[in-house]
Amino acid sequence: MQSDYYLVEKEGPIATVWLNRPDKKNAMNPPAWVDSVGVFKELDEDPEVRVIIVAGKGKDFCAGIDLFEIIGMLPELLDPEQKGGVKWPLLSKLKLMQDGLTVIERIRKPVIAAVQGKCIGGGLDLICACDIRLASADATFSLREAAVGMVADMGVLQRLPLIVGQGVAREMAFTAKFIDASRARDVSLVNEVFEDVDALYAGARALAEEILGAAPIAVQASKDVLNNAIASQIDEGLNYVAAISGNIVPSNDLMEAVTAMGEKRAPKFTGT
Repeated sequence: MQSDYYLVEKEGPIATVWLNRPDKKNAMNPPAWVDSVGVFKELDEDPEVRVIIVAGKGKDFCAGIDLFEIIGMLPELLDPEQKGGVKWPLLSKLKLMQDGLTVIERIRKPVIAAVQGKCIGGGLDLICACDIRLASADATFSLREAAVGMVADMGVLQRLPLIVGQGVAREMAFTAKFIDASRARDVSLVNEVFEDVDALYAGARALAEEILGAAPIAVQASKDVLNNAIASQIDEGLNYVAAISGNIVPSNDLMEAVTAMGEKRAPKFTGT
């Protein structure tokens, strides 16, 4: 599938899905959410592909949602007339975007995230939908939405606690702080940290090769069983957070975040 955001490269049974917007630090514009379902389902249905690696072109894995471009997709976020006719289509769009990450979790084939540089907001949502996460030593992670006056509504609040536990997930959600690769490994956000990007990619491929040594039907069935244990919990949480997110936007804090971003200054939140 052709995409304006993803670049797919296949080498035998290993496919690499590149976030391919390096000039924007792979910030997630509308194609990042809309194209992913087709990209990952096509790889899932490809009989030659058995393992998928997700990586980012350029210095950073992902700078999160491209707020300016996503408003073009979600104009309801800034609509002052927040009545039912505005909220209803917003809810549908949020669920469509959620599906763009849930597909990564639900396809049969294992997905390894290889993270370098910054992994922020939507990027963290994305890697939490992957099966295994690896990082280079320069990687940093932030659950960033609270810093821009929003609730994280793409799945990280449902998946991250299952990976790092409630305490760490709440710390990241409430502070929007950055954690480095070393702490990410300590809290099990990533399985392993590599010295540099070259070593990271080599490590991701080496892990993929290990997976290829196992019976593919057993690997895929194992993923299905592991997903089954959490799927209903995640689905319920995604529906709930979409409703909550629709309820708290637009806010003065979100407007201030957008303004501050354009003016390249720190926002001054009022809680309204």
